[in-house]
Order: sequence, then structure tokens, then C-alpha cells
Amino acid sequence: MAEPELLIEAQAELGESPVWDPVAGCLLWADLYAPAIESYRLSDGKRQRWPLPETLGAFGRCTDGRLIVAMRSGIYRFEPNSEALDLICCPYGEPKAGTRFNDGKVAPNGRFVIGTMDEQHKSRPLGCFYSVDSNGQVDRISQDLIVANGLAWSPDGRRVHFSDTRRDTLYVADYCLESGEIYHPRVMAVTDPDLHGRPDGGATDNAGGYWSAGVFGGVLNYWDHHGQLARQVRLPCPGPTMPCFGGPDMKTLFVTTLRKGLTPSALAAAPLSGSVFALEVEVPGVPVAAFGG
Repeated sequence: MAEPELLIEAQAELGESPVWDPVAGCLLWADLYAPAIESYRLSDGKRQRWPLPETLGAFGRCTDGRLIVAMRSGIYRFEPNSEALDLICCPYGEPKAGTRFNDGKVAPNGRFVIGTMDEQHKSRPLGCFYSVDSNGQVDRISQDLIVANGLAWSPDGRRVHFSDTRRDTLYVADYCLESGEIYHPRVMAVTDPDLHGRPDGGATDNAGGYWSAGVFGGVLNYWDHHGQLARQVRLPCPGPTMPCFGGPDMKTLFVTTLRKGLTPSALAAAPLSGSVFALEVEVPGVPVAAFGG
């Protein structure tokens, strides 16, 4: 397996939510605190950037070419060409005081699943996962998390991986494609911050394995379908936040990183923090669906 290589040099305070667009051949990703979404065309390196009015949590593609974006005040459809924002919903009055939207991804059934987190204290179990359908109907499908994170589905869509970053725990649960509900969550692994970093965003491959970003540990952790740590890849910066698969053969793992929370000495030692990296792997990833499909 190749070593991680720099793809996009940036100084994102909190680079997050990489999304592969197979139609345009572009990687989309966000700087949550800028706040902005950026695209990078793989064929020629062309970049575009769309500033947004509020801090982001996550976003995904829509079937009509728009993006679904979770911001502080709610969940919106965003039209990149006109930069128009249309409110879809604000789940149950979220985000509560001291919380924000966090990791999110479009499920295989076309629903947008978005988590929340305790932003103020990072210790209160205020986090939930919500499922949003194309009509704006919202269902709470998981709760009592501190930092809801790491969403990624199995190749058949019947299992979902997720994490609670502040509990250093990875979970796997059954996922009902028809109802969008999560059932029978169980612990897949309890991680050690000194060995694995803290579990942040995730992506699954066609072998049923799960790549998890080890934020503040400078590593990507690969957990096989048995829940065993099978591989660890070191990044040239301490804060990987989320991987996603892309490229023509879905064998490129794109990884966003952060600068937020790093000391001046850590930034001096890792000046590429906040950039986006690419890693070639042997097993292709599971494609992520588009909202509304």
C-alpha cells in the first residue's frame, strides 16, 4: 500500500466531510469554521470554493445536483451555481444550546443521517443521530451520545458503523433500509487515544472493513469485518478527521485534517495540518448515495 500524499495544500481550521462526486470527478470537502465548501477536480486540479453563512457540520450530494448541508440553524439544500440555500428542516429544534451538528452522511436509501454533539463541554450525552428524508420528515434514530461521529454503511447497506469520539468507542448496528431505523447497536471496539487517536470520521470498503480517522493520533485505523485492528497508517499531521473513498476505481482514500486544537509546536512540526491527503489502497470503497435517491 502506498504512503499518504498531499493532494490539496490548505490551512483549514477544521477540514471535514469529504464527499466524492463521481459525476464531476471532484472531491468536495468543507472547512467547517471558515465556513466554506470546496471542490477539487481530480483530472486537472481545478478548485472552487463556496462560502457559507454559518458553521457547518457535514454535507452530502443530492440527486438533483444540489448539496444537502447541515449548518447551525438547520439543514438546507444548497445550489452551488446560484449559491441559494433552501431550508429543509431543523430536527426537533436542534441544535440545542451548547451543541452543534457534527458528522453526517447520506445513507444507502437516500436519507441524510446527521449527528449532533456537545460542543460546549464535550462531556454531556446530548448527541443524537437524526434521519431526514426527501420530504423533510425527521426521525431520531439514536441518542445519548457525546459526539455522534463516524457514520459509514456496509456494502449491502444493512449495517451501519458509527462512533462516539469522547467515549473512544466504535459501534456497529443493524440498519433497516426500508424504515431508516438503527437496531441492536453493539460495541465493535474500544480504542486507546495513545495508540489509535480518538475515533472521528469513517468509511467502509467492499471487504466489510472500516477505516476510522484517529484524530490527535495522526493515524488512520483499519478495522476488519471481525472488528479487529488490521492496519494502521500514519499521516504527516496529527489531526486526520475523516476519510472517504473516491477516484475512478474507488481505491483512493481522501483524508481531511485540522489545525484547531494543535499547539504552536505541533503546527511547526506538521505545517501541512489542515490540508487534504490521498492514499491508494487495495480494496475499493463503498459508494455513498445521494440524498433523495
